[in-house]
Amino acid sequence: MEPLTEAEFDALRALDTPTVCNALEVVAPGRRGSGYSVEPFFCPRPALEPIVGYARTGTIRSMQPSNRSAAEDTAARLDYYDHIAEGQGPTITVIQDLDAIPGYGAWWGEVNTNIHQGLGSLGVITNGSIRDLDDAAHGYQMLAGMPGPSHAWVHIVEYGIQVTVHGMTVNPGDLIHADRHGAAVIPLEVARDVPAAAAKIAAGERIIIDAAQQSDFSATRLRELLGGGSGH
Repeated sequence: MEPLTEAEFDALRALDTPTVCNALEVVAPGRRGSGYSVEPFFCPRPALEPIVGYARTGTIRSMQPSNRSAAEDTAARLDYYDHIAEGQGPTITVIQDLDAIPGYGAWWGEVNTNIHQGLGSLGVITNGSIRDLDDAAHGYQMLAGMPGPSHAWVHIVEYGIQVTVHGMTVNPGDLIHADRHGAAVIPLEVARDVPAAAAKIAAGERIIIDAAQQSDFSATRLRELLGGGSGH
């Protein structure tokens, strides 16, 4: 498929992630019960605007050393950064922590957020931990399992593979929408249909909300609006 244009990205960024999920129920009804996060994230920057980008993925561990040499660890990390920088952008980094205690060591801090932002990443989604919260790259979004103080023996295991974070399964290149509520995968084949579907849903909701805010609102009026009145 043709990459999304900047205008199409703007239209998606104008929506929050719950609204995107609502729209997906219309344009991709088979996705109603999957493709989004189902566990809470720690989000230290809830005021940031939604981010939309193509997934770059990896897995990490930190509870034990990697058992690779220092040179091998460096090579693996540099190859991983190549993966982050390659292909169509903007990107969102999705990292699965494989340890029995996810977040034992933080992969994300001042240095790594700046590196990723410099390589085109808008933010990270991980079940692992994050640290250096006040010093992380400006404007970089972080949805994580927890905050943590140490990086322990954190190291890359694999990259460019399918990962699952808080119930959301992601493949490299998937289109991700995320904000303080969580994250969702938008199927590329319906991405351009999401804003219009969201607008139609919002218009219908507005009628209900406006009525509910009137002093004469009642269960009878609600039944009429929802199509259950005597005239429907």
